[in-house]
Amino acid sequence: MAGQAITKAEAAKVAKHEKACIENQHVFVPFAFDTFGALAPDAVRFLKRVQQVVSSKTAHVKGQNFVFSRVGFAIQKGVAAQLVARLPVISL
Repeated sequence: MAGQAITKAEAAKVAKHEKACIENQHVFVPFAFDTFGALAPDAVRFLKRVQQVVSSKTAHVKGQNFVFSRVGFAIQKGVAAQLVARLPVISL
């Protein structure tokens, strides 16, 4: 089923961090994504809220897409780093 890994990762993050956040009166928003860049529903809602704030504070039209493009780039960079780390070492 599509999105099952994201849902599972999101639930694991909530189980791990929610209690500590509640005890400290913080709100916990799980930020989960898969290796193809798909985001969990809570992460999308959070980023849309951040995007609204960014676009309300900037006059640039590009500000509306800034948040999602930067997060997408960060995800791609992280996935690439993980893949490179798994490559076999070549001795010269």
